Amino acid sequence: MSDKSVDVVIYGATGFTGKLVVEYMQEKYGKDEGISWAIAGRSEEKLNSVREELKVGSNVPQLLVDSNDKDSIASMVQQTKCVLTTVGPYQLYGANILQQCVIHGVDYVDLCGEPGWMHEMINEHAEQAKETGARIVFSCGFDSIPFDLGVYFLQKEVIARHGQPASNIRGRVRAMNGEFSGGTAASLGATMASLKEKPELFEVLVNPFALSNGFTGPEQAQDSKPIYDDKLETWVAPFFMAPINTKNVHRSNALMDHLYGKDFCYNEMWIQGPGEEGKAAAEFVGSMNPLADAPAPGEGPSKESRENGNYDVLFCADLSDGSSLHASVSGDMDPGYGSTSKMIAESALCLVDDCSELSGGIYTPAPAMGEKLITRLQASAGLTFKIED
Repeated sequence: MSDKSVDVVIYGATGFTGKLVVEYMQEKYGKDEGISWAIAGRSEEKLNSVREELKVGSNVPQLLVDSNDKDSIASMVQQTKCVLTTVGPYQLYGANILQQCVIHGVDYVDLCGEPGWMHEMINEHAEQAKETGARIVFSCGFDSIPFDLGVYFLQKEVIARHGQPASNIRGRVRAMNGEFSGGTAASLGATMASLKEKPELFEVLVNPFALSNGFTGPEQAQDSKPIYDDKLETWVAPFFMAPINTKNVHRSNALMDHLYGKDFCYNEMWIQGPGEEGKAAAEFVGSMNPLADAPAPGEGPSKESRENGNYDVLFCADLSDGSSLHASVSGDMDPGYGSTSKMIAESALCLVDDCSELSGGIYTPAPAMGEKLITRLQASAGLTFKIED
């Protein structure tokens, strides 16, 4: 694909998250002549405004693209090695983009947390992606990079120390500070609406192995109501992103020939603390709608709020000898916007620059990029992966 004019096109550059990606690319790579990128969107006026506000150089092309116009999408796709799209809900605006990337053998990264749509796209396009060489990587933001790569990072350490993977890992969110993503809320709303037309999607939404290419593993621990985690001695509450993260973790395991084992169990919950206060907090979190106050799509938190945000996720591997090994993944900005915009940018660059040996297909982050992406995220995107002995 050396004839492509740019490495990465940022599609949705005038939206709130897309603009943050542009800002990151300009600040981090604006003077790097080895990386070429472009911005794309529906409105020339808005693209010009983003260019002016963020002082994007004239060497960065801009493309007018409408997600409903396959010809304009095809034109964009054929000018790049990778399409980075922040335009969701993907079940409403993503299918044409993904299809054209598959047809033309072009890489693709998104922020999708919509398992029903992902299931449909895998069924429709996975085989053709293998044929054309397109590397399609879903969920390259807070859902699900810290979780997918966190499990991968810990399992690699468990295997290195013990010669076999842990059959059970508990994901536990220790801290999460920042506004919830309006895009996540919009995607959830679109998913609920699609259930009315496609009731069969309900089985996809409730099945942790729905994206595992037909594989069904053991029954998983429940994560839908507050419980007391005996090993951590704390109350934990349901985590609203677990339904997509758990599916992606199990898909990664399937795509890596069950590196974690065919008996692997994984659940994900939110730490609330010990004692009666922890129990009350867990029950409150379990009864609330965490996305009720999320910003509208296209809106988001202030720069100060993004920079003051952070997150910290603990992963606990339960080993066969009764011991455990812990790892953590933390981020230095709010998860839904600041950190997400950096993660997807580095994912696109990693795919283009570091993964030439990766064949075509539809992936999750861990099997597609693994240690290479972990290295990039720690070097550039403010993430920290560490083993906690």
